[in-house]
Parts: sequence; C-alpha cells; structure tokens
Amino acid sequence: MASADKYRGAVVEDLQLPPAFTVHSSETIARAIESAYDRDFSHIPVLDRHRKPLGYIDVASLKEQWEAGKADAGDKVIKFMTRFRRTSDAPYTLITPLTPLVELEAFLKDNIFAIVTDPGRKFVVALSTPQDLETFVSRHGFGA
Repeated sequence: MASADKYRGAVVEDLQLPPAFTVHSSETIARAIESAYDRDFSHIPVLDRHRKPLGYIDVASLKEQWEAGKADAGDKVIKFMTRFRRTSDAPYTLITPLTPLVELEAFLKDNIFAIVTDPGRKFVVALSTPQDLETFVSRHGFGA
C-alpha cells in the first residue's frame, strides 16, 4: 500500500496520545526520574520558563549516570539534557494535532520521538513515537 494511503488521511490527534509530561529546566533529576517512571516515559521534554521546549532527557541514560555517581539527585535536568538543534540546516519541524500521520512517520524516521505542540508552539500537547504509529495501524487494521 502506498505510504500516503497507509493511514487513510488520519492525523496526529487520531492517535489519541496521552497528555505530555514535561519538566522545567530547573527541576531536579531525582524528581524527573521518579515522575518519568510513575508515568512510564522514556524521554521527557525539558521546557524553559516560557514553556518552550529546550531539549529532552533520556530517562534511562540519566538514571545510569545517577547510579554511577556522575549525577546527584539535586542536580538540575538542564545539566543532563540533550538540546534541540535548530539551525538553518536543521529547521524546527512543527508537529501539531492536525499533522497528517504520513508526515509524522517521515519525521520519526530520523528522530526517536516527536513533540506535538499547538500550532503556535506555545505549549506541548503530547509526545509521539514510532510505536504509536504501529499501534494505530494494528488497532485500525490498516495494512503496513
């Protein structure tokens, strides 16, 4: 089946993603790790004081650093986050609830997850992973 037909016109909001969990850049790593495990998240977007995404933390990697003594519970997540690189060579890709799934799939080929924002990029709505697309396809009986 052609990729454009694969999702039958579905958009990101059709994935029915849970609300995003984010942390502020000044949050402690202990609290971030605890919250991530409570919610079963492997990556957490890190926001600035204006709620704009700065980057993300990889929870498993952060936990390993903490257990290895390379991070203290009270350290701030900003010290351990992976920053988003926005340049003219790598512009920001806007993913909103109305983004077609075929576009989300293309974005996820080069990224481990997508941050879904409102169209004005003022707040984070959800996170999406390749697994979300796989679940959607299998749940709706679409051919891959």
